[in-house]
Amino acid sequence: MSLGGSIQFGRRRPSKKRSRTLMTISPLRHPAALPEPRRISVFGATGSVGSSTLDLIGRSPERYRIEALTACRNAGLLAEQARRFGARLAVIADPGAYKALRHALSGTGIEIAAGPEALVEAAERSVDWTMAAIVGAAGVPATMAAVRRGGVVAFANKETLVCAGELMAREIARHGATLLPVDSEHSAIFQVLDMRNRSSVDRIILTASGGPFRQADLASMRTVAPEAALAHPTWQMGAKISIDSATMMNKGLEIIEAHYLFQLPEESIEIVVHPQSVIHSMVAYVDGSILAQLGTPDMRTPIAVALAWPDRMAAPVERLDLARVQTLTFEEPDPVRFPALRLAREALRAGGGAPTILNAANEVAVRLFLDRRIGFLDIVETVERTLQAMPHRTIESLEQVFDLDSEARRLAEQLAIR
Repeated sequence: MSLGGSIQFGRRRPSKKRSRTLMTISPLRHPAALPEPRRISVFGATGSVGSSTLDLIGRSPERYRIEALTACRNAGLLAEQARRFGARLAVIADPGAYKALRHALSGTGIEIAAGPEALVEAAERSVDWTMAAIVGAAGVPATMAAVRRGGVVAFANKETLVCAGELMAREIARHGATLLPVDSEHSAIFQVLDMRNRSSVDRIILTASGGPFRQADLASMRTVAPEAALAHPTWQMGAKISIDSATMMNKGLEIIEAHYLFQLPEESIEIVVHPQSVIHSMVAYVDGSILAQLGTPDMRTPIAVALAWPDRMAAPVERLDLARVQTLTFEEPDPVRFPALRLAREALRAGGGAPTILNAANEVAVRLFLDRRIGFLDIVETVERTLQAMPHRTIESLEQVFDLDSEARRLAEQLAIR
């Protein structure tokens, strides 16, 4: 197997004093006392991550009991899942879908609720393990409520750490919660990071597929339709995450997420484009070693890691055949065609509410692109305009996060190029 490409993992950036304090915000205590069957809640059950989580649970139903399932507005699928898995509670975030959910679950004895407050109340229920997979900033309140309840929280909602990383860190420490990453990149780091000797870590390397426009020129990128941007070459994902992959904003958000999750300075987090999506991320150590986690691009693997932690469980994923893959290639991301990486690093260095603004403006811009109201390159341009227009401020409470998020969304709507 040959390793092609121009990237040099051993190359160092201009010397900077690097922090060696790698105290993760997850107190990674091995929960040997977790009971079986484990009580489970899945937030965002009808999405790709939620559905994959339930697929794994359904293969070993004797090991799990479902307390709560939630969805944004897909009442039909949520009702089907609640029936199949015997959930005690089903919550639909969109109050307009409550009647449909109530009708679909009539006579089952399953509790039904609707609205954002009901999501938080569901997260406060006593369970052993919670999957936080609500897409975007909408998932922050429920994820925070699950953390405050304690226990194990598996999170695929990177926006929680992007929008409220410092607040989340304090709440995890205060309530003794354990945070387990589900993003394939952060799960990979989690699996190969030496938790006993974290000061030996030099840096982490997050891999990126490069998305559908890895080799496209700027002129063609400016005119692409949503359908082309949604056609990810290796992963099957929801619409918002697929667009973030196409702009590489997802890697920018993952830099911020990794900073808070692994307590690494921004300059110790690198990005490398790896089109085959076989190596999911790497940890480089001070002795020159680089440890990597490999696997086929299937989200059920990182979900299984979190679901069975601290043990392992069988997952029905295609096994990686390196002889068939043969070649793994690497390249540096193009900063001109993918400026989202620069914006994310600048927001992280600015601190305070800058990452919240970054995320809010991006969510608005992605929605406008999917609605065909702005062009593809306008997504990141809208984010940059919003960051430049909003003053820097500190964040001390979750209420301030929500206020800043709302303000940034309104401004992004105004600044978007029409």
